[in-house]
Amino acid sequence: MSIFLISLLILIHLSPSSPAASDDQYHLKLPLLHKPPFPTNPTQSLSSDLLRLSTLHKKSPQLPLTSGASTGSGQYFVDLRIGTPPQRLLLVADTGSDLVWVQCSACRNCSNHPPNTSFFPRHSSTFSPHHCFDASCKLIPHPRHVACNHTRRHSPCRYEYSYSDGSLTSGFFSRETTTFNTSSGNVVKHSKLAFGCGFNLSGPSVTGPSFNGAHGVIGLGRRPISLPSQLGRRFGNKFSYCLMDYTLSPPPTSFLLFGNNLAVKKSYTPLVINPLSPTFYYIGIKSVFIEGVKLPISPSTWAIDSFGNGGTIVDSGTTLTFLPDPVYSRILKVFKKLIKLPSPNETTPGFDLCINVSTESRPSLPKMSFKLVGNSVFSPPPSNYFIDTAEDVKCLALQPVGLPSSFSVIGNLMQQGFLFEFDSDRLRLGFSRRGCAGP
Repeated sequence: MSIFLISLLILIHLSPSSPAASDDQYHLKLPLLHKPPFPTNPTQSLSSDLLRLSTLHKKSPQLPLTSGASTGSGQYFVDLRIGTPPQRLLLVADTGSDLVWVQCSACRNCSNHPPNTSFFPRHSSTFSPHHCFDASCKLIPHPRHVACNHTRRHSPCRYEYSYSDGSLTSGFFSRETTTFNTSSGNVVKHSKLAFGCGFNLSGPSVTGPSFNGAHGVIGLGRRPISLPSQLGRRFGNKFSYCLMDYTLSPPPTSFLLFGNNLAVKKSYTPLVINPLSPTFYYIGIKSVFIEGVKLPISPSTWAIDSFGNGGTIVDSGTTLTFLPDPVYSRILKVFKKLIKLPSPNETTPGFDLCINVSTESRPSLPKMSFKLVGNSVFSPPPSNYFIDTAEDVKCLALQPVGLPSSFSVIGNLMQQGFLFEFDSDRLRLGFSRRGCAGP
């Protein structure tokens, strides 16, 4: 599951493009508010990322389900209302998984969770479990040794969603009404939300303190059971987000948006299909430039092989950026050559390049850019890949990925200040330095 180390609380409202807009012109805009600040200990961030990647890289050819909640870091949070009358729940928004699920009142092992943090199906007049013969039931993994009862009229669809660290959630795959509050104060209902009503949770990803009191997960991945897929054509089969600079005070408003963002001109790169990891958002990198000079890196370094290994994903849940070891080593070597500032007196564990900027009010750091498939160029500012780890100390926020089975990750720090649009219909990722103003 995606870990968003800046820990955001998402408050949902639905706003039409115009007062008379039709359904397909609506967009669902979620302002993001910083909850606790970004972790001050960079070693903790690195440890969290490494644990997340260790689970992400354990891919399954059938259904690669991953969780980063066990890393102990923060999440995106969605303040969602489901049921009739609506019940308010706090859910983790996750670009690295697909299932939408909530902790239900029948949960047998949720004693460690705070009171009143469950969904009560019996209090909702619109709750309905999917039948085990429903087509929707075929979209999710099922518990072993649980067969569909051919003779029972009300044989519910059971799900069991496992995570790579051994955690799981299981229960009834169900349907329910979801309520959104519009910006004009009106109420809009989505009556076909398919979700898991969890009555058995186990493992640190979904029961430990790292879950931060959340009541479930909203999957934002690419499979049919994810929230973007379920909202579908009403919002153009696309969503976007914009992550603002967490170091500013007060922090500016960020957002997650479902639907069109036509006001912003974007550059595009194709989304790459990896059949062995269908949940994740892969892109193709062609080359890396530092100060306009192309680094001598073989294109095969970025390729996805026949076993589904390699490639690059864009992930809002990983903080730092992880690159293949040959790429990382080359970038590190060039940065060390170009940067003339001294090293700090104390080292920062886990980081290979740190500099003392006490003599520079605005240190000039090398500019790096990525040329992507489709010939678009992603040029983040140095503040996206050099982070403050202590007073007057900045460290290179890149890490090497050495295993042959590993893939690269463009983390959320590298994405700050950019609008990213995930367009499933056109299989492309759009990005722009503009359009990140608050709602």
